[in-house]
Amino acid sequence: MRLVFAGTPEVAVPALEALLASDRHEVAAVVTRPDAPAGRGRKLVASPVAQRAQDAGIEVLKPARPRDEAFLARLREIAPDCCPVVAYGALLPRVALDVPRHGWVNLHFSLLPAWRGAAPVQHAVLAGDEVTGASTFQIEEGLDSGPVYGVITETIKADDTSGALLQRLAQSGAGLLAATMDGIEDGTLVARPQPEEGVTLAPKLSVADAQVDWSAPALRVDRVVRGCTPAPGAWTLHRGERLKLAAPVRLLPDRADLDLAPGELAVTKNAVYVGTGSHPVQLTDVQPQGKKRMPAPDWARGTRLTSGDHLGT
Repeated sequence: MRLVFAGTPEVAVPALEALLASDRHEVAAVVTRPDAPAGRGRKLVASPVAQRAQDAGIEVLKPARPRDEAFLARLREIAPDCCPVVAYGALLPRVALDVPRHGWVNLHFSLLPAWRGAAPVQHAVLAGDEVTGASTFQIEEGLDSGPVYGVITETIKADDTSGALLQRLAQSGAGLLAATMDGIEDGTLVARPQPEEGVTLAPKLSVADAQVDWSAPALRVDRVVRGCTPAPGAWTLHRGERLKLAAPVRLLPDRADLDLAPGELAVTKNAVYVGTGSHPVQLTDVQPQGKKRMPAPDWARGTRLTSGDHLGT
């Protein structure tokens, strides 16, 4: 089939690679978000998908809005059979959805209808799900509500951050998307409506969502840190300044000897412990405001922490 691939961040690149490697499909063009400022100099930088497409010599379309007439006219000229999508980052209007004869097919990183929305992997970790996956579905005007072509499953490990889990799903999901394109071309795949039961929503997480509540049980603290790593980044306050928790905490259910109030710190030569609403946790890597990431004991020494000091205030 003749394809126009839509995607923007690094997580979409494996799927683009899989389609470029296919001997059954031609990626005629790529649609991605406009160049965005990045780095200290805030210079405009092309998206990872745009950079990969440029390396492959593929036409790159960067509409400010996918309803722009110039973009729609060019899309009609290319005349794609299907438009596979991975994390494009903009809502597609009906006038664009109607261009390819097989529509737009999205690779979404959840087992639909669970976790519809912008942050499915983060919410799966936050909720303590044991299994997640990826789904390919026909895009319609509702939020991730279209009929599903295929799914894969992925076990969520006890130490998974949302970033690590998303990397695995991006790789396995790339194969699913390529197989979905094959099945659509063959006529062997039929999209089936999503069940009405089991719908959950996964809106984008804010910085406020990533603040650690030390009065919550340790298991909840662990999930918040892992679910918000690497973005938006779990954090707490210490002496009025923001402290980022740059890596998962260690759960310590057997340390009954550490009788710590929520947020209270206990400091030894090689470890920093924090009280929660249940049992304490051990900090691993942290990043003080305006400084580099470092092991928690190094931060404790540099900050001259003492036992009885607190986080969250």
